[in-house]
Parts: sequence; structure tokens; C-alpha cells
Amino acid sequence: MGRGGERVECTEEHVAACFEALLGHFSGGSRPRDLPGGACALFVTWETRSHGAAQPRLRGCIGTLEPRWPLGKAVHEYALTSALRDRRFSPIREQELAHLECTVSLLTAFEDLQHWQDWQVGRHGLIIDFTCPQTSAARSATYLPEVASREGWSKMECVDSLIRKAGYHGPIKEELRVSLRMTRYQSSPRTMSYRDYVSRTSGRPAFMEANGLPN
Repeated sequence: MGRGGERVECTEEHVAACFEALLGHFSGGSRPRDLPGGACALFVTWETRSHGAAQPRLRGCIGTLEPRWPLGKAVHEYALTSALRDRRFSPIREQELAHLECTVSLLTAFEDLQHWQDWQVGRHGLIIDFTCPQTSAARSATYLPEVASREGWSKMECVDSLIRKAGYHGPIKEELRVSLRMTRYQSSPRTMSYRDYVSRTSGRPAFMEANGLPN
């Protein structure tokens, strides 16, 4: 479902399932929640927002472009992988819960591009694949749709940043850009803070208890 043209909508239930997975980790384990829908490409992003801070601080962002599991299991697994095993960051600690924000992005409408500029900033995420002209190694990278607009990038700045993200450190010329194999996609994101999650679940103690989660 998540790699075709059908639009999938992310809801608060998807984000709540991420918090439940993380709380379950801290309390000794929890089961994935059943979520409607089939397998879907997705990313889970964790951020912390300190009091008075203008921008949140990234604490983890991991997902998959190739659906592997039913949606409930995928959300559960990538919530934990993003929170605990993103090698760019230390694992999220229980003491950070009060400051956490979580975003689930369900990805859909994947389309191959004929030209590196055939996409819209703020609407499309990008996947690039190319062969490094220096080492002949295969390189790839992706940005979610919100990245380019958040950073204020032009199309060229975004694509060049993706090339760097893929691990290429040589000169970036038009010849390299036009050689890229590129795919654009769209995202249905939903964000929730831990505070909002607690408010949302405060009326469901039976559900929390049944899943071994702290109230």
C-alpha cells in the first residue's frame, strides 16, 4: 500500500503507538498495537523540546522505504529503533519523556523522476541513488518532504545536501546531478508531544494496564 499511489493518512493512533512502545521498553516490554492498514513505508522521528527553546532537538529518526511488516508491528519496531539505536545519538532516557515529541510519517505516492528538478519543495520527499564517480561505490540517501522547506533550501541545495548525506565528498557539478536516479514521494505526518499523549490516554487506564504500561 505504502509504495503505490494510494494516499494513506497518519493519525494520532500511530503516534500514540510509538509512545506506548517506548514506555513499554522502560517498563519491561509491550506488545505492538493493531493498527488498520497494510504494510507501509514510514519514518519515526523523536525530538526533545526544552522549555523556552525555539526549535526542538533531534534525538532519532529511522524508518524504512520498503514495507516489511504489518503497520502496527512496523510502527512499534521503528519507534524503538529510532529512539534507542540511531547511531548519531545516545539512546533516549526515561528522564527525557516529559520533553519528547514524536512524529510518524507514512510514505506513499512513490514516483521515479526523469529530471532532478521534477519535484516540489515542501510537498515531496526524495530518494537518490548513484554510483560514486571517484570510487564506483553505490550511494543512496533520502530526505522527508518537510526537510527542504524547514531548512529553507532551493531544489539544488536540497539535492546537493542529499549527495553529501549519501557520503560523496567530491565536487558536485550538473553532470552528477543529471546522472542521479531519483524517486519522489509524499508523506502523511502526525506529531504529538508526550504531554498531549498523557492527556489523551489518561481516560484509558484499562488499556494501559492491559499492555503493561505505566499510567
